[in-house]
Amino acid sequence: MNKFSNVGTFDAGVIKSGAAPVAGGVPTMDAAGIASGQAFLISELEKRDPNIRKPLTSFTYPRDIVIQSGGGWVDYVSAMSVGYGTTGGSGASLIQAGGSNGLPIVQANVDKGIYKAHAVAMALRIMFQDMQRANFIGRSIDQLLQDGIRLTYDKHLDQNTYVGFTEYGTTGLVNNPNATVSTVADGASGNGNWATKTPNEILTDVNTALTETWAQAEYSLDAIPNHILIPYEEYTYIMNTPFTLVAEGAQVAFSSIYEYIKKHNITNANGGDLYIGATQWCKGAGTGGTDRMVVYVNHERFVKMDELVPLNRNMTAPNPTNFCYDTAYSANVSEVEVFYPQTITYWDHIGGDT
Repeated sequence: MNKFSNVGTFDAGVIKSGAAPVAGGVPTMDAAGIASGQAFLISELEKRDPNIRKPLTSFTYPRDIVIQSGGGWVDYVSAMSVGYGTTGGSGASLIQAGGSNGLPIVQANVDKGIYKAHAVAMALRIMFQDMQRANFIGRSIDQLLQDGIRLTYDKHLDQNTYVGFTEYGTTGLVNNPNATVSTVADGASGNGNWATKTPNEILTDVNTALTETWAQAEYSLDAIPNHILIPYEEYTYIMNTPFTLVAEGAQVAFSSIYEYIKKHNITNANGGDLYIGATQWCKGAGTGGTDRMVVYVNHERFVKMDELVPLNRNMTAPNPTNFCYDTAYSANVSEVEVFYPQTITYWDHIGGDT
C-alpha cells in the first residue's frame, strides 16, 4: 500500500506547474485536499519578511535649531534683554574738553520677551484580543503604536520649528514676521531662479545674504550668520552642478557649486563655519509662492526652542467598556524663540519665478 495514498490530489495541469489550483488569484483545493491537511501545508510554505514597512517621511528640526530641555508645565517662556544708551551717543560727546563739568550718563533699558508654550497629548489603544494575539506572532503591538506616537510627535515639532501653527498664532524659522524679507537679484537670464543662474551669480546671492544679515547685527563677531536653509530642488542643483572658473585662458572646475560656496563665503572668511541644508518648508514659502532662502545664526543665544516637558508615557489604564488598554502620552513645547530678529533674513525668488 502506498503510504501517501491518502494525500489530497491535484490535476495534471497543477502538478506540472508546481502550484496549487488558483481561482481568481487565490489558491484553492478540493474537499479531500483540505481534509488531508494540504491547506495547512500551503499556508506554512511562505517566507515571512521580519521587517515592517513604516511610513516614508522626514523631519530635520534637531539639525536646524537648538532645543533646550526642562522647565515644567508652563504657559509661557520669558527671556530678558537689555539695551544701552548714553547722552549724545557714543561718538564725540564722550570727548571731555578742559573745564567740562558734566559727564554723559549711561542708561539701560531692560525688556522681557514672552513666548508661548503649548501642551501636546496623544493616546494609543490596544484591544485586549489584539494583545493576546500578539503572543502568537512574536511582535509587540504596543511597540508599533509607540513608534507611531513618536513619529507623530516629531512631525509636530518639525512644523513647530519651521512654520509654527496658524491656529495657535505661532511662527517658525521660515516665516517669522520680524525677519527682514528681501529678493535675490535677477541674473542674466532675467529672473532669480538658481536653476537659470550662473555659479558666480549664485555665489553672489549667498554672500550678499550673509553680509547684509551680518550688517544688521552691526558686524558683531558673535552674530556671523552660520546657517542657510533652502528647498531640496535648489540644494540638489548646487550639489550636482559643477563650478568652473576661467583662469588665464584655462577652465578650472570644482566638483560643485555647493563645494565652492562652502569654501568661499563671508562666514568662513571671518572665522565661522557655514552650514547649508535643505528643508521642504522653504519650498514656496517666499513672496508670491516663490522659493525662499533662510539665513540666520544657529545658536541658543539668538534662536532656540524649549522642550519644557519631553514626550512621556504618563499613564496606562484598562478600559472595560471598550475592552482595551489606553495609554496617554504628553509633552510641553515652546514656540520658536527668536531673540535677535535682525539676525535672521529671508531671500525670496531663488526658485519658482516665472
